[in-house]
Amino acid sequence: MTEVLDLAKRLMGAESVTPATGSVFDEMEAMLAPLGFEVSRFTRGDGEEGTPEAPVENLFAIRKGPEGSKHFAFAGHLDVVPPGGGWASDAFAPEVRGELLYGRGAVDMKGAIACMVEAVKHVPQDAGTISFIITGDEEGPALHGTRALIDFMRAEGHQPDLCLVGEPTSVNRLGDMMKIGRRGSVNIWLEVDGMQGHVAYPHLADNPIPKLVAMLAELDALVLDEGTDWFQPSNLEITDLEVGNMAHNVIPAKAEARISIRFNDQHSGASLSEMVGAIAEKHGGVAKPIISGEPFLTPPGEFSDIIARAVKAETGIDPEPSTTGGTSDARFLRAVCPVIEFGLVNATMHKRDEAVAIEDLSTLSRIYTAIAKDALA
Repeated sequence: MTEVLDLAKRLMGAESVTPATGSVFDEMEAMLAPLGFEVSRFTRGDGEEGTPEAPVENLFAIRKGPEGSKHFAFAGHLDVVPPGGGWASDAFAPEVRGELLYGRGAVDMKGAIACMVEAVKHVPQDAGTISFIITGDEEGPALHGTRALIDFMRAEGHQPDLCLVGEPTSVNRLGDMMKIGRRGSVNIWLEVDGMQGHVAYPHLADNPIPKLVAMLAELDALVLDEGTDWFQPSNLEITDLEVGNMAHNVIPAKAEARISIRFNDQHSGASLSEMVGAIAEKHGGVAKPIISGEPFLTPPGEFSDIIARAVKAETGIDPEPSTTGGTSDARFLRAVCPVIEFGLVNATMHKRDEAVAIEDLSTLSRIYTAIAKDALA
């Protein structure tokens, strides 16, 4: 327990608000190199800080097994969301209070990465090839992170057979849930142009607000589907409405809104964007979509059974296979090999005073060891 706790503290003590570079990757490399891993680090993005093109650091580490052996990959991110104010202690000075370790990244997801590092110490090198796919850009735009790592892996000829992402998937206690898939996500900006004018002379103006309201009413009334065997129903939410009219006697020239759709495998980002675009056009507007990810599913089978056995042996419970929640970098990694997410309890992720049970760190590291050994067998 002491060793994995120390690893978690080292990672959490390296400030790494997204997009992460530098010291946290120095710590990661220092942990892996003595274990026989060949570590490659590279940076992508050349824009200004605070923009989607800001530099992002990535790390790929591999410890090769015998020729022809299986390849199992751990994946995750070292970047964290900003801590915000009101913490009981410094968010980047990890502190043990009672049975908990406090600090930003405790569960999302430096704690899990520490468990991965501790786990591989107990997997013999002749068992097979193990790699780490670690980015500094999961909590941000995710433009220059895992996607760039996938390009690197393909160029270098590294092809995992299975990949485990250490997102905090557990809900009430460690081991009660694993993610075998995720819904897709598309955000769409809606705009309607009008003609500015005086409210007393509406015939000389063109008010865009009624058009936008009618558009949003039609979108809000849509029933996209009823769900599937493994996915909940897709949902469309109106997330912003903006006119920016500071005068009470002026008809505005433009009205804008934004919607977000989380969708299952009955749809694609392109098909939903096309549908919304047609509705927007009907009401005199335009739609500008950004697709964050497509839905994916790793059907229950050999990989989920491996995870379930390891969890059951350490915790006595059977993890529920689920596709609920938001997106993760698994949406990119699913193009490489079968991928499942499993990690710590997510109750405090992104919150003030984020914390992990110290006992959970020890238990998770043992679970990860068992998963890796079984996956390589």
